[in-house]
Amino acid sequence: MSAMAKDKTVPKEKSYTEAVARLDEILNLIEEGEVDIDALSGLVTEAAELVTLCRQKITAAEMQVREITERLEREVAESEKGQDEVPADEPPF
Repeated sequence: MSAMAKDKTVPKEKSYTEAVARLDEILNLIEEGEVDIDALSGLVTEAAELVTLCRQKITAAEMQVREITERLEREVAESEKGQDEVPADEPPF
C-alpha cells in the first residue's frame, strides 16, 4: 500500500500546522517537477482537501476568538456598570 493510500485511511485529523506543512511539501514537489503525471491528480486532490481543512480550522478559531472577546467585553461592561453605582465622591473600595 502506498504512503498516500495510508494517509487517507488514517482517521486522525491533521492539525493546522501539519496540514500547512503537508501543503508545503506538495507545493515543493510540484514546483521542482518531481511529481509524475499519474500522481499529480492525487496530490492536487489532497492539497484541495488540506486547504479546506485549514479554512475550517481558521474559521473555528475566529469564532472562538470572537466569542471570548464578546464575553470579555460583556464582563467589562458589567463591571463598569457596577462601578458607576458608587457615588463619585467616594473611593470605589
